[in-house]
Amino acid sequence: MAIFMHACLPGVTTDQYDSLNAKLQQTPEIFDGCIAHVCVPSSDGLDIYDIWESEQHMQAFGEKMMPIAESAGLSGPGGQPEAFSVHNYWIPGA
Repeated sequence: MAIFMHACLPGVTTDQYDSLNAKLQQTPEIFDGCIAHVCVPSSDGLDIYDIWESEQHMQAFGEKMMPIAESAGLSGPGGQPEAFSVHNYWIPGA
């Protein structure tokens, strides 16, 4: 079952996100199961929205991503991401 995930990253800048994203892109298999990803600047940091093929894919990504984020100095407050079961999704033109 697909999962919609929302994570708040207070205090994280778009430059920090871009740096981390560049590191993650060096291992594209880390995104296995990611259907869509959106990063949105907010008044206090960034909001991340993803759709994953399953909760297992989302958790596997988190386990691989966190050490990379921590090595980049991005381990701070923000709490656990919220995850919701998806009833339906579609991609226009796909």
